Amino acid sequence: MADMAETATSTETAKSAETAEPAGERRAGRAVGRLARRIRSFAADHGGSAEGQVSHLGARGHRLVLVGADGAWGDLVARDRAALTEAAERAGVTLHEALDGELAARMRSGPYEWSRMAGLQIGGDDGGGGAVYRARR
Repeated sequence: MADMAETATSTETAKSAETAEPAGERRAGRAVGRLARRIRSFAADHGGSAEGQVSHLGARGHRLVLVGADGAWGDLVARDRAALTEAAERAGVTLHEALDGELAARMRSGPYEWSRMAGLQIGGDDGGGGAVYRARR
């Protein structure tokens, strides 16, 4: 009788092991969910929708550039391109093959971006100890 109980228990354990999602897949699913929430939040904050483009960054992974309906833009970086793509799809974001044309034309840069782009030319530190171009006054 003890043998039957052990067999039933081991059969149930085997069935639950077959249907259980491996820990790595659960972790990846949670990561995609977090990315999707961040994308939806960005879209909600910038006109209710967004479009994007995924590009390869090299060893760091991949970058999803998002352009909101109001022209604001931002980005997310993840190691896995498939995770970024799936998260964008879950969030309802249309993905483009390239960041050019109409999508790029809708991007607008604010004071922060302009100050960062001009930082080296307006006397900012180049970080490497080298000469920095200084605008003449």
